[in-house]
Amino acid sequence: MSSKQKPEVLVTGAGGSLAQYVINDLKRDYHVVLVDFRRRVQLEEGMSSYRVEYNKRGFEDIFRKHKIEAVIHLGRMGLYESTHRNRYNHNVLGTQRLLDLCHKYGVGRVLVLSTYYVYGASPYNPALLTEEAPLKASELTMDLVDSVELENLANIYLWKYPELNITILRPCNIAGPGVLNSLSLLLSARWAPVLVGFSPMMQFIHVEDMARAVVLAFEQNKPGIYNVATDDWVSYQEAVSQCGCSRLPIPSVPDGLPRMISKRMNWKGWPPYLVTYYKFPVIIDGSLFNQTFDFKPRRTLDDIFAYYREKKEMGIL
Repeated sequence: MSSKQKPEVLVTGAGGSLAQYVINDLKRDYHVVLVDFRRRVQLEEGMSSYRVEYNKRGFEDIFRKHKIEAVIHLGRMGLYESTHRNRYNHNVLGTQRLLDLCHKYGVGRVLVLSTYYVYGASPYNPALLTEEAPLKASELTMDLVDSVELENLANIYLWKYPELNITILRPCNIAGPGVLNSLSLLLSARWAPVLVGFSPMMQFIHVEDMARAVVLAFEQNKPGIYNVATDDWVSYQEAVSQCGCSRLPIPSVPDGLPRMISKRMNWKGWPPYLVTYYKFPVIIDGSLFNQTFDFKPRRTLDDIFAYYREKKEMGIL
């Protein structure tokens, strides 16, 4: 089948590590249209690539030029990449425009990547958070408002326009080669801050497994909201040790002190608005996704931690 005859799928955030794995899985059966606001991603035969922001006029031109049948929306502006206002404009208003264009041009499948951060870190969280749990992150910090609003927006379109067949994924911590989220940056460092007296349980999923989860959800097309997580978890301080990091103790009282230290040190891997996630556990229940899509992660915690440990040993990180 030639690339022109293949169904066309638009993937946002195409320059990211997760997207690259997803694209590699899709390229045989689909004509993949790559979109990234940071740079024009290098493409292979049978692909199209664009550098454009979702709020710019040129974004709609992509829908005019291509017969987009499905969208995989992975392109979020990271928590440490810009100001709160810019992140809100890109992540929330940009996503709204994307969904409006999907509706306007008859896109039949949309997958939106969210995050477990939307649940919020709280001492009152249950042992396992299901998809029905309230999204409390925006109540705890304004810096996570865009994450909650992005998902609320996708949820509105999920019910308002069922023909879009929207699937929303809330993964736990994605880690592994090429991942540049906050926790991955932290685990890549020689020193890792730890709050004195706290070591919450955490979940990790290897980027290759997360890519497979995205493709499974996309191809099986069962709209809804799903947590994506492994059934294995580990304490934060144990994860730090397993990744070869040296612990840097941070006083946990008074409450504002850890945030002040983080802000003063400008730690991208341990930003002030995520400090509570290194204090209280946020463990999500991934059983609905696992059962619905017959998904089982292939990579273990040891595989994930070995990547960071070996890079330090080789002097690469």
